[in-house]
Amino acid sequence: MTNKVLFCATVDYHFISFHVPYIKWFKEMGWEVHIAANGNNEIHYVDRKFNIPIQRSPFHYKNIMAINELRQIINQNNYQIIHCHTPMGGILGRLAAHKARKTGTKLIYTAHGFHFCKGAPLLNWMIYYPIEKMMANFTDCLITINQEDYEISVRNFNAKRIEHIHGVGIDSEEFKPLEDNKKIERKKSFGYEPDDFLLFYAAEFNKNKNQQFLLQSLALMKEEIPNVKLLLAGEGPLLDKCKQLADNLGISQLVNFLGYRKDLKDVVPMCDVAVASSLREGLPVNIMEAMACGLPIVAVDNRGHRELVMNDINGWLVNNNDSMEFSKKIITLAKSKGLKQKLGLNGREITLQKYCIDKVIVEKSGIYKNYMNELEDVMWAFH
Repeated sequence: MTNKVLFCATVDYHFISFHVPYIKWFKEMGWEVHIAANGNNEIHYVDRKFNIPIQRSPFHYKNIMAINELRQIINQNNYQIIHCHTPMGGILGRLAAHKARKTGTKLIYTAHGFHFCKGAPLLNWMIYYPIEKMMANFTDCLITINQEDYEISVRNFNAKRIEHIHGVGIDSEEFKPLEDNKKIERKKSFGYEPDDFLLFYAAEFNKNKNQQFLLQSLALMKEEIPNVKLLLAGEGPLLDKCKQLADNLGISQLVNFLGYRKDLKDVVPMCDVAVASSLREGLPVNIMEAMACGLPIVAVDNRGHRELVMNDINGWLVNNNDSMEFSKKIITLAKSKGLKQKLGLNGREITLQKYCIDKVIVEKSGIYKNYMNELEDVMWAFH
């Protein structure tokens, strides 16, 4: 009988973006792979896909339907491992698997950045902390991707096992630095001048991602760096508001709203500095991709950014209300090519040491193999 694993998340695009290498790994190990999430996207290496109406809000009525569907799928398929991702995928998946866990199914949950953290709104702590604390009781392995979440979990949660891994892994061959002459060619191919100083940020336009801060900072540096351009990739509810703010600040001609992009591996390496303004992060992929491309980082200080950015090593962290200091750091980089290059190379080296896909797949597969070995021991004992 073939062993089966179920991956569960709120939306299926989460797996396309972050988990295909691990799905492929299970296939190479001879396992059957199923996915349960909201969406109709096809995902490579998946044997069965279930479109479940999971909603991001914990209070949405459709989540009642989702948990019932998940429970039915789990009870019918005899999974050996269930790995849940995203807050609601994690909650509903673990609740639905309660009965299966009693009969030996191993339940893993990856926290991609708890909604509660130092500096998070009190409401986040009131809603999400007690839920995660309760759900830890139904978890065989809780995986965290930053040190702060790991320490909170070890201190306060009752999961059977708690692990810290270095994110989802970055393809350091897909995201890599460009030589100067190729960088100039790439800029030209995208319609930029060779000496344009390109700042890059990819994120959904929402309150947490805080792109308004970048626009305000840009307005403060435009006199010192007349060739500066801010490239903002992404869509979201605050996109129009940010476009209006750029108009009001008189910097529209310096901002390119790129929309949703599938060619970031081509865009990021041609840029000069990666910027990041989010108020809360787990372990942001956009920063790791920029580091892999040899870009120095100037970012707002938060839990996830602190994990990746070290002052004067590969960039700087700045308080989220200090747009003047933020702009000064970028001006410093614009005026010192040597410093920009040094910080960027350091970031690339950090990525290769800790965050590339080859390193992370060893960490994660080690967790999976523990449960696979347990399963083999049980089967031998049974025979």
